[in-house]
Amino acid sequence: PKPKSLKIYECHVGMSSCDAHVASYDYFTDWVLPRVKRLGYNAVQIMAIMEHAYYGSFGYHVTNFFAVSSRSGTPEGLKRLIDTAHSMGITVLMDIVHSHASSNEMDGIGNFDGSGGQYFHEGGRGYHSLWDSKCFDYGKWEVMRFLLSNLRFWVDEYHFDGFRFDGVTSMLYTHHGIHMSFSGNYDEYFGYQMDVDANVYLMLANEMLHDLYPDSMITIGEDVSGMPTLCRPVHEGGIGFDYRLAMAIPDVFIELFEKVPDEHWNIGHIVHTLTNRRWNEKTIAYFESHDQALVGDKTMAMWLMNADMYYHMEVDKWPTEAVERGIAMHKTLRLLVYSLGGEGYLNFMGNEFGHPEWIDFPREGNGFSYNHARRRWDLPANEGLRFKFLEKFDELMHAVEAEHFFCREKVHQYVVLQNEEDKVIVVEKGDRLVFCFNLHPWKQYDNYRVGTNWRGKYKTVLDSDSWNTGGGGRVTWDDKETSDEGWNDRKASLFVTIPPRSAQVYYCYEWYDEGKEGTEKSAEVSKAKMSKDGVKGKWFGTMVDGMTGSKGEGVGA
Repeated sequence: PKPKSLKIYECHVGMSSCDAHVASYDYFTDWVLPRVKRLGYNAVQIMAIMEHAYYGSFGYHVTNFFAVSSRSGTPEGLKRLIDTAHSMGITVLMDIVHSHASSNEMDGIGNFDGSGGQYFHEGGRGYHSLWDSKCFDYGKWEVMRFLLSNLRFWVDEYHFDGFRFDGVTSMLYTHHGIHMSFSGNYDEYFGYQMDVDANVYLMLANEMLHDLYPDSMITIGEDVSGMPTLCRPVHEGGIGFDYRLAMAIPDVFIELFEKVPDEHWNIGHIVHTLTNRRWNEKTIAYFESHDQALVGDKTMAMWLMNADMYYHMEVDKWPTEAVERGIAMHKTLRLLVYSLGGEGYLNFMGNEFGHPEWIDFPREGNGFSYNHARRRWDLPANEGLRFKFLEKFDELMHAVEAEHFFCREKVHQYVVLQNEEDKVIVVEKGDRLVFCFNLHPWKQYDNYRVGTNWRGKYKTVLDSDSWNTGGGGRVTWDDKETSDEGWNDRKASLFVTIPPRSAQVYYCYEWYDEGKEGTEKSAEVSKAKMSKDGVKGKWFGTMVDGMTGSKGEGVGA
């Protein structure tokens, strides 16, 4: 059955070994899958499955759509991987490339019949200049049959549970999204630039997959344009995907790391980016995927800590300012994205422990080295290094979600507070959870009053500042009880401690209003209450996942 909360571990079999070589399906099965299970992920999204001549393409320049990548082993090895994952309760998704094909002529279909246009558009429309690849002509019946049968092949023969469709933006428009900047104007989506044939193909693909495999099928679309109805059912006029990727989220944080001092971060902009989603279209959120770590870029941990990652990660030495900041922010921002960014969560393998550097496949420019085409599993396994703290926090996040259901479809989400001066964000989410985030670089708030609609007794279920995750241990785990004094436009309030660059999650384990109406109806926005010193917060509503959320500038008591 489909997982109710999709927690995806994005992975590449070939680079999954700690050693500098191409790893096998058997290695991944025996060594990586148990790790995925232990961390709490319930799905793997596997890249580079279809045969591709150029290893450095990350599997996106496909030469044979019906063949398993032979670098990592045999078809039987892949089948064993998938069967083992299923036995562990792990859903297996395939990163499939139907947006383009390798332009290779000798070992691909780039010029299969000598015309250059058997499968593809003629002329410039049939060539993707940024990818150096061929673009399919979805208006040809045989192309649709070829691609639809390809989907069925991978499900029927190998038992994949779903697909992440790569490069959907290139398919949706005749300009392939090249050098386009989408503003959200509907003319950008539904004008003459829409590739109607490609849209119809995607509708057919989603409809076929969900009709044939209703109990297990999951489809995810990678689209940077924000196409409306991408994730609405075909019978409603939508394209039919189950989820879309929230591709803007990591870009916002990279821009902040690169250009803006921590104390000047715009909290409202961060919250808006995380919650700005199409109405009733499910989203997969991520702090970083494989895209953020490609050669020429850096992992999020590298952005935060830079060269200090190489020399100052020892547990028995006092961390440098960069390491202390990096570890704290890496944990806090991951949880912020997880809790506010969507109905599912994704992480690229290794980034859960702050994998250093970048991904660079062997090529002439690096002397055909595999040094950056592997995963350093030895780093979190070393008890003397701080990488273990980042990994432990990842495991704890998933454990809390599994118990309290905060990242899934149709759960309560209400942004209680976003305070620009204090750099504090407070969110009600899921099964009576209150999330508190402090992004201020040095201010700690003690006895900070936050509003909540759940009157009762609370306990701490997650703290990024705890000792076992590399924090300062500044938050006591004592039970807390709400005050009946309303705050932040909520019915009750709670006093909490929020250290700088940290996040805490509190669970209302004894709810006084249980069995009553409890939480306000989603459309209600009650009158903002006055604080003790008479300062009134500024409030306005925002539509988030069907819930009306309040945003405001509150006052810490």
